[in-house]
Amino acid sequence: MRITLSILKADVGSIGGHTKPSERMLEATRKAVKDAISKKLLIDGFVSHTGDDIAMLVSHTRGADNEEIHQFAWKTFLDATAIAQKYGLYGAGQDLLVDAPSGNIRGAGPAVAELEFEHDPVKTNKVRPAESFMMLAGDKCGPGAYNLPLFLGFADPMYCAGLMLPKLIGGFRFRIIDMDHTEGDSVIELNAPEDYYKIAMLLRDNERFGIDAIYSRTDNEPAVSVSAQRLHNIAGTYTGKDDPVALVRNQGIFPAPEELVSPFAKAHFIGGDARGSHVMPLMPVPLNTSVTGIYCLPLVSCAAFSLDASGHFSDEIVDIFDNPAWDYVRNKAQEKGLAMREQGWSGAAMLPYNELEYSGFRHTVEGLLGQFSVRKDGHKAVTHAAHSTP
Repeated sequence: MRITLSILKADVGSIGGHTKPSERMLEATRKAVKDAISKKLLIDGFVSHTGDDIAMLVSHTRGADNEEIHQFAWKTFLDATAIAQKYGLYGAGQDLLVDAPSGNIRGAGPAVAELEFEHDPVKTNKVRPAESFMMLAGDKCGPGAYNLPLFLGFADPMYCAGLMLPKLIGGFRFRIIDMDHTEGDSVIELNAPEDYYKIAMLLRDNERFGIDAIYSRTDNEPAVSVSAQRLHNIAGTYTGKDDPVALVRNQGIFPAPEELVSPFAKAHFIGGDARGSHVMPLMPVPLNTSVTGIYCLPLVSCAAFSLDASGHFSDEIVDIFDNPAWDYVRNKAQEKGLAMREQGWSGAAMLPYNELEYSGFRHTVEGLLGQFSVRKDGHKAVTHAAHSTP
């Protein structure tokens, strides 16, 4: 059986600012998913929110980039937008960047990540006798928010000791996308461990290069799919932060969940936060967490699922970051965030000029640049004086 997992996420309105979608919006989304299951469009579905973004995780047999699946998601987001508009919620329809996309909705605003693979979870299946995976969802995050943790989880035995075992020692293939290339997807494939330094060289730039997918080199099985895209490259102006999602298969021929999430304990600095233009630590949070903290730290949630032979999700899920062990990391993130915000607008505390997401920032600077003038003699005189002898 060939199965597809799709996660589709969008900010289409929230209460009192960029906080959380309303229960009416979430209930309408859950009902739409339930109806799609009864009509056999979907096998199963799960609805949650991270910050102000609604996420739909669905399983089906129609393949990646399927028009029916994507149009279903688009209509569901439109219906949630209508509810947001009716009740005067903030940013209604914010991530829906085109009027009516044809075909799939990649590039239309919502974050999309999909994994398609052969699904035969039986004891005699030596490659994949059971299917387990995780869903990552971010809010107030730049597009490369998962670059560091996914790199460490799939390429560094200091974080994933399983990489030294026979099933994983062959390494993983990273497909990296240049998100500044707007005329089609520009990608490169590099292998870990051989290309470890080259991969790091690209992934250090979270705003331009992002992990698009990861594959097992031993079994050629897809391990990871990430919604690597730049919203301002789609819309041409600031519409919201990119807020990526990811699907990550685990166990067996892939790293274990604990190995994959351990790098998130760093609360590493990324672009995002309020107005999408600051540098702040990424804070792991439970599912359905609202943005109500000090300033608004970038957030990431992580849910773990099992998949039965028919493509249905397990009766229960595991909310990975809803654990006391992560309270320390959340405190750490708050401390790092407060220290960075003490620096305000200066230097590394804000993204560089080209990455400032609100176009108003750039317009202000451009207006000032037009008022600069080149000094005629002053600079030369000062330079001459600095090198003259008394």
